[in-house]
Amino acid sequence: MEYLSTRGEAPIVGFLDVLLNGLAPDGGLYVPKQWPRLVGDEIAAFADRPYFEVVADLVGRFCGNEIAPTAMREMCASAYARFRHPAVAPLVQLDVNRWVLELFHGPTFAFKDLAMQLLARIMDHALAERGRRATIVAATSGDTGGSAIEAFRGAENIDLFVLFPEGRVSPVQQLQMTTAQESNIFPIAVAGSFDDCQALVKALFAHEGFRNGVSLAAVNSINWARIIAQTAYYFTASVALGGPERSMMFCVPTGNFGDVFAGHVASRMGLPIKQLIVATNSNDILARAISTGRYEMRQVVPTASPSMDIQVSSNFERLLWAASGEDSGAVRIAMNRLKQNGSFDIGADALARIREDFVAGSASEIEMQEAMRDNLSDSDYLADPHTAVALAVAGRVSATNEPLITLATAHPSKFPEAVETATGSLPAVPPEIAALATRAVRLTVIDNDLVKLKNYVLEHTRASPQEA
Repeated sequence: MEYLSTRGEAPIVGFLDVLLNGLAPDGGLYVPKQWPRLVGDEIAAFADRPYFEVVADLVGRFCGNEIAPTAMREMCASAYARFRHPAVAPLVQLDVNRWVLELFHGPTFAFKDLAMQLLARIMDHALAERGRRATIVAATSGDTGGSAIEAFRGAENIDLFVLFPEGRVSPVQQLQMTTAQESNIFPIAVAGSFDDCQALVKALFAHEGFRNGVSLAAVNSINWARIIAQTAYYFTASVALGGPERSMMFCVPTGNFGDVFAGHVASRMGLPIKQLIVATNSNDILARAISTGRYEMRQVVPTASPSMDIQVSSNFERLLWAASGEDSGAVRIAMNRLKQNGSFDIGADALARIREDFVAGSASEIEMQEAMRDNLSDSDYLADPHTAVALAVAGRVSATNEPLITLATAHPSKFPEAVETATGSLPAVPPEIAALATRAVRLTVIDNDLVKLKNYVLEHTRASPQEA
């Protein structure tokens, strides 16, 4: 398998280089030159296989011959061994043809675990084979940071620096990031928004000397390995409800567009998906872009669903590239306009292609709370605020013959204040989350300053900063 950049000015590389590089040298995102395709019988056969085997099959199709199938299978089995539900990603029925796909049964009670646990193992495997160390700097709006820290804590060859916006993640999310005691873990609170954190990370990757000197790698949703790992639950949910003979609709709460783009990848691989519904909170840049054709940044508004408090959805660049007929020049122009003016217009043909597969909607704080209350009352289902945003948007979809599956991305106990505000009662707290309050906290606070961040990373990384 060969990969190129959405911006067309980076060398073509293989899967392991994509894995370890994260972001392409030209600032673009990696995409495959060719898309693996599955026929109906191959998809239907997933119904009888354990979840880890489905992941091993799908991810293996994007690796070429760079990872042996036996090694991939072993890593997948290890990655999902700690999940609390035997199905890993179980379906819960709410109503006729309305389902919730629970993606929060991993170690940190968030959907990020489904990709991060595997990513850590594949990266460790690749680095060991190459005799290298890597430095990971990641930005998080909440759950990515905790999942990354849980997956990489104690790694022999990796130092992990996680940036999150100070005061803009939930208390549980912050404890999950700041209570790890391993010496390779560095949680950093940045005075600013998630977009500020993400901009700092992108600036580090754009500095070639620094990037090469500390072997910088990425684990945010821009990392292609995370995207392809996330395709698995679209396949398993589909076959559980009669796919591929029946097509499905998926409603996905999203901020950085990675989770819903994984559904698009599954569709390109042959999975029948009638529609992907993009659900956003008040930070509705994706809903506005798909509805109006104008991608325009606005001020980030803090909400009760902080993982979606984003105005720059990085993975949308991959969709723009695909919808533009894989025109890297058009993507470069759009990204330059976004950087200079904070906006760009999607071409008419590209927008039409996007609308063939995607619709989008947003939910206010009041609508999110109503959805949380209504689903608890009508279906005895308690959703976290991110999932409730998606349930609110899904509730506007007229009844169809296709199953409508809403992705549940976090356990409600991670957001107790939001749940109590909406429902009047606190959610039950799993013992693993309750134990966080008893642990010692390690945290560094820095200004929104690239030089200070660079110096901090250089001071603490074990990689050789000879060129940085």
